[in-house]
Amino acid sequence: MSTRCVLEICVESVDHAVAAARGGADRLELCSELSSGGITPSAGLMQTTRRHVGIPIHILIRPRPGDFCYTEYELEMMRDDILAAKQIGMNGLVLGVLHDNQRIDVERARMLVEAARPLPVTFHRAFDLSKNPVAALEEVVQTGASRILTSGGKKQATDALSTLKRLAHAAKDRIVIMPCGGIGSANIMRIVRATSVREIHTSVGVSRLRSTGNGTRRSPANGSGPAGFRSELFEKKVGDLVRKLNAVAQGG
Repeated sequence: MSTRCVLEICVESVDHAVAAARGGADRLELCSELSSGGITPSAGLMQTTRRHVGIPIHILIRPRPGDFCYTEYELEMMRDDILAAKQIGMNGLVLGVLHDNQRIDVERARMLVEAARPLPVTFHRAFDLSKNPVAALEEVVQTGASRILTSGGKKQATDALSTLKRLAHAAKDRIVIMPCGGIGSANIMRIVRATSVREIHTSVGVSRLRSTGNGTRRSPANGSGPAGFRSELFEKKVGDLVRKLNAVAQGG
């Protein structure tokens, strides 16, 4: 592997965005309310982060917590949030739309991808609810999205290495597969080597998985919160990941 894997860091505060950039992150995913799985950040958060961070910023477009089956009003909100993000100078969008049966809603997702152009779109972990990941990949390709954020349908990426490798192979050069889910310095090298992916995503331990209450579904939850997770430590953790990815690129 001759070039380093792209490192995307998920953040929900300006402090962590700045710390991630200083630590060497290549790109940010900016959102709010990681405790509920993440929703669209405010215009103020987008603007302030844009002023203080020079690396690319992708914005989560999700109007509410819960499922990914949206009403026409919610889709209108998502289109408006996409427009706002473009006007503020964001570099990409992160979104996902499903049917009631958990299949990818190709038509509605494609509509949002078209609204986002020329910015790239990442189809987020709604993808992991699909029963057939390879078939779902083909559906996401039809939407025009640029990448898929996925833990391979499992809680942790390390529990789905074979699935992630299969997805990366099936994707070829049509779409990027970006693993996520419990990725840190202890396992990032193993994940990249096992899957041969070109990009990787992590919240650096700020979010963790927990039960949503019924014991069957799980969603990201904030481990300590922006205030409790010091920016200096956040920067160090990002730097550790960058060094590990550099070692993989150099054949270490």
